[in-house]
Amino acid sequence: MKSKNNNDLIKSIIKIEPSGKGVIEYNNEYYKIDRKKINKALDKDFVLIKILKRKKKNKAEVIKIIERSNQKYLGILEKGNKYGFVLTKNKNIYTDFFIEKHNLNKYQNEEKVLVKFKYWNNNEESPTGEITETIGKSGETNTEIHAILYEYGLPYKFEKEILKEASNVKGDISKKEIKKRKDYREKTTFTIDPRDAKDFDDAISFEKIDNNIFEIGIHIADVTHYVKPNTVLDKEARNRGNSTYLVDRVIPMLPEKLSNNLCSLRPNENKLCFSFIVILNQKGKIIKGKFEKTIINSNYRFAYEEIQEIIENKTKKVSKKSSLTGKEYEVNEKVYEAIISLNKFAKKLRKKRIKKGAINFDKQELKFILDKSNKPINVFFKESKESHKLIEEYMLIANKYLGELIKKTRREFVYRVHDKPDKEKLENLKIIAEKLGYNLNTENSKVGKSLNMLLKKTKGKKEQNLIDKLALRSMSKAEYSNKNIGHYGLCFESYTHFTSPIRRYSDILTHRILEQEINKKHNHKNNLENICKHISKTEQTSVKAERASNKFMQVLYMNDKIGNRYKGIISGVTERGIYVEIIENKCEGMINVKNMIGDYYVYEDKTHSLIGERTKRRFRLGDFVYIRVKKANVLKRHLDFQLLK
Repeated sequence: MKSKNNNDLIKSIIKIEPSGKGVIEYNNEYYKIDRKKINKALDKDFVLIKILKRKKKNKAEVIKIIERSNQKYLGILEKGNKYGFVLTKNKNIYTDFFIEKHNLNKYQNEEKVLVKFKYWNNNEESPTGEITETIGKSGETNTEIHAILYEYGLPYKFEKEILKEASNVKGDISKKEIKKRKDYREKTTFTIDPRDAKDFDDAISFEKIDNNIFEIGIHIADVTHYVKPNTVLDKEARNRGNSTYLVDRVIPMLPEKLSNNLCSLRPNENKLCFSFIVILNQKGKIIKGKFEKTIINSNYRFAYEEIQEIIENKTKKVSKKSSLTGKEYEVNEKVYEAIISLNKFAKKLRKKRIKKGAINFDKQELKFILDKSNKPINVFFKESKESHKLIEEYMLIANKYLGELIKKTRREFVYRVHDKPDKEKLENLKIIAEKLGYNLNTENSKVGKSLNMLLKKTKGKKEQNLIDKLALRSMSKAEYSNKNIGHYGLCFESYTHFTSPIRRYSDILTHRILEQEINKKHNHKNNLENICKHISKTEQTSVKAERASNKFMQVLYMNDKIGNRYKGIISGVTERGIYVEIIENKCEGMINVKNMIGDYYVYEDKTHSLIGERTKRRFRLGDFVYIRVKKANVLKRHLDFQLLK
């Protein structure tokens, strides 16, 4: 619609940016709305917008609020005798909410609460809101983790309807169903997972056919047998997209009866699977592979530590320290031979993959030791060892082969794609690497090999975590798509996710499509493009929530270490200051440029560094510095450091 003076009037959803400015999208263009032109609109409100004519700038203003979003905002209650305020200013909300006296009775001062919009009078600075519920005392671990869940729109429980449908799912396996499947129950089979795992997606079977031929079964839980399309369970799994792993809890994609019971490949229980059976020779060359629906019975449940001890010590004995039961025991000859052989073949397969150009990220995983109240008492980085890589390699094989199979036989599929790296970020990594004494060749044909060499040389060094992070940042984000562009990082032309259907909806979809392929029933009504976009988004949301959870725990861990001195490495440089990662525990904090005494520091965009006007002292990514912990703000998940000379 048009106004009388020919300025465009449009209806749109407004988004509020962290700066407090608004933004709307119209005709594939973005229009900025200055804070003074927002006209009391809040994030996600449906508004009437006037497009303003500005040279080379897309500007707009809010004329009228058509409909409020009705969303709830998270904040801290500041309670007075006659009224209160919920302090909500954060990211996408630029105002706090006034709370009337009658709405304060059942809530306590400094509680973290959810508030929704009631009204906003023209002559008032703040809108009036209504508190709908509390999530607990601010600063407490459980409250702050719940706040992260709410911040990222993650559910922390299943609705009754979903739990009811899950409770009605039958776990009995009929003789009729067994006859439909290849029976692998007599094969030597086991799972390898973290010590605290409860959902076992995958199991491995091994059989020596003769001295030169071996059969490896990669068995994946057949979730689709229990979760049928368009049921309440299926819709909820699709909506969640994946499980989310926070420091102290898991937000599962499926209810516990399915994720930890019926679908989990627990030892000594008959389980339904979708399997990829690989035949290979002594040199690790794959002769053939096929996908089958199977029934298995896992003989053993191993932890990574148990398998690692067997591999490292070349022994059948597992010590008390590594054992899941806390008791020393010995595996039989058949299981020992399977573990050693599987590791030998995995190393051969990995060597070929890396030689071909796959990026060998050996990323360290941040881990916390928590006390009984879920407070961190120690922080460390868990290294990926041969036992982890063993499982990873066979999962990659199954994912790759399914991607290649479907590419040949049908047009639509759920691919896991990964585009080429960002050239500018690679050049930035090269500069930092050179400053630290390493080389990186950024020519297109040389990047993979050179990057692998850099990652190998920095392994175990003080700068490893920084180089790992910068290398990962230079990579494009992997995502799901029904259009195949290949997977750059793995150097695969076709790749999918098949191996974790308990925790990823993408894998449920691939299982269904594979079954259609096996049965020659092609269903092209999957709406895969939209589903791929959705599950890519839910995955990215989970990653952000997991990072927020880690950051909260790091700040909580540092909360009683105010005044302590540490050596760190500069992990980020902005106009506002420098970010420093403590080498000892990998906790990251900021030194505000205003607090850098002795000189006035100016940000130089070209070199991503801060330079002193008088001393010409330069602070760049990768520089080592000494800091003192100045402040730990648990609520904002932020550490303030002081620079030491």
